[in-house]
Amino acid sequence: MSLLLASRRLRATVASLLLGTATSTFALDTATIVSSALSPDCLEYRVVGICYWLYCTPFGCSVRTSVKVRHYVPDAVVSSYSNTGENPWLEVRAMSMPNPTAKAGGDGTTNHDNENNLAKFKNADVIGHPAGMVFSQFASASGYTCEGAGTAFMPYLLSTLDTIAWRYNIPEAFYPEALIPGRREIGTRTGLNLWGNVYPRGGFLHQTDDYKSGAVVAQRAGDIVTRRGQIHVYQPLLANARDGYWPAGALMETDASTGKWQELTPTLSNSCVVFPHSRTRVQAQQGDYAWALWRPYSCCRRRGQVFLGSVDFM
Repeated sequence: MSLLLASRRLRATVASLLLGTATSTFALDTATIVSSALSPDCLEYRVVGICYWLYCTPFGCSVRTSVKVRHYVPDAVVSSYSNTGENPWLEVRAMSMPNPTAKAGGDGTTNHDNENNLAKFKNADVIGHPAGMVFSQFASASGYTCEGAGTAFMPYLLSTLDTIAWRYNIPEAFYPEALIPGRREIGTRTGLNLWGNVYPRGGFLHQTDDYKSGAVVAQRAGDIVTRRGQIHVYQPLLANARDGYWPAGALMETDASTGKWQELTPTLSNSCVVFPHSRTRVQAQQGDYAWALWRPYSCCRRRGQVFLGSVDFM
């Protein structure tokens, strides 16, 4: 009887360990991502100025004002992962399965025990953040809110469809940013915190730290989608400016005023950073990482037919 009880306990322990492993490895789902958007630190809501509008009726015209606000919006989820077809965000994994031109992935290897091959490869997907209405309700508690550029679940870049540029670095391997040391780098050499180079914006890089590799590739993907006319297969993640609305522009490394990152996996953070950062970096066992890309928007409520301009406090 004691042996039977011990056997049952052993099976229960093994099952719980397996379940715990599966949970930690596959915890990134849509519900988790949506709830992560409720972050005051990433939102960073501020009143930054005043907008002026000309309001006219049959009885005359007057100038009205409205408050100009600035805050960040989670535009997209950027995944950076080693194994093709294994995006850590489960519900969108089918968008980027292997195909005849994009099959394998992972680190470089020569199959020698004493090798020191630092070559790493990461796939990258940029997909519209799913928070949608939940984020709007959260942000509106602070006041008037601005609309972001992202559409929920919209694929803006899938590296499996961008084979020539992503896997062969053509033509960006020959760009000055890729050939001249010190240009478009994440971190600095003098500060001894160089994580990697933005160009060429593909999946390969040389880096011993897998987390840093994932972050650099995520930055590259974000760099592509926040610009128009890039030689990649992608959709621009950009909104058009209009009266009383100033959307986010091009993402620049180390510059929080252009965008910042909220880690979603392997650890879930409730705050945002830029790369490089000094926080604890957890290495993903399967080489899969994901961040929410938050970008800044400014806007004010329309209070007339003609926009006269705005004045910022600072």
